Amino acid sequence: MADAASQVLLGSGLTILSQPLMYVKVLIQVGYEPLPPTIGRNIFGRQVCQLPGLFCYAQHIASIDGKRGLFTGLTPRLCSGVLGTVVHGKVLQHYQECDKVEELGPGNIQKEVSSSFDRVIKETTREMMARSAATLITHPFHVITLRSMVQFIGRESKYCGLSDSIVTIYREEGILGFFAGLIPRLLGDIISLWLCNSLAYLVNTYALDSGVSTMNEMKSYSQAVTGFFASMLTYPFVLVSNLMAVNNCGLAGGCPPYSPVYASWIDCWCTLQKESPLPSTRRNWNPANQSSQ
Repeated sequence: MADAASQVLLGSGLTILSQPLMYVKVLIQVGYEPLPPTIGRNIFGRQVCQLPGLFCYAQHIASIDGKRGLFTGLTPRLCSGVLGTVVHGKVLQHYQECDKVEELGPGNIQKEVSSSFDRVIKETTREMMARSAATLITHPFHVITLRSMVQFIGRESKYCGLSDSIVTIYREEGILGFFAGLIPRLLGDIISLWLCNSLAYLVNTYALDSGVSTMNEMKSYSQAVTGFFASMLTYPFVLVSNLMAVNNCGLAGGCPPYSPVYASWIDCWCTLQKESPLPSTRRNWNPANQSSQ
């Protein structure tokens, strides 16, 4: 219980601290570019036309809505984080209890120690189930968070309170409205998890020398690197999920002429693939283009 409470408090603190950057990131993903490009230099020293960075966008938002405006969407995001942590922990706890029951089963037969690869498969499968359950249950709060942020573009006030947002979505879109963009988000999480754990297993097993004194430290580094690599590869799923969550929801940022109406997340995916990844486009497949500017 103490561990769960500490995880919730830590997660909530990180959520509050990262909220302004998350807000800016979402607006960039939907293509909001209120500030003109500036002249700067790239890593090779050449003069290039650059879009303002995250902090410039944050200052722009604060100049309109004040510093408090940078925390728009924080309440549903906190609810999503707390509920997701609890569900994730409960699912893993259920698997642990099942293991104890098997160990104390009739005959008390000691099972053979499974190989490291089988253990990775087992742990990854359980983590996938826990994450998927948490994502499924918390996705309605995720949708409300995104829509409350995107309404900054058209200066609407449609999704202001948590309860009002729930009533609005249910009245206009029904139950399915709470799960807009769920499929690409689930697929992205699952693929990222399996890529990360598989690559980490291969690196730790075949690339690192088990005799090195700092083996555990190296394994932790490899897990972080493979996680970053997997998240970059699955970024298109995150982008498509966020776009579908606000697509055709009655906000200026998710409706024509500002944004096309997508028939499905696959239609959104295909449309983005056809778009030319020009430097002036922030809404493209490469997350590095967003974080480096």
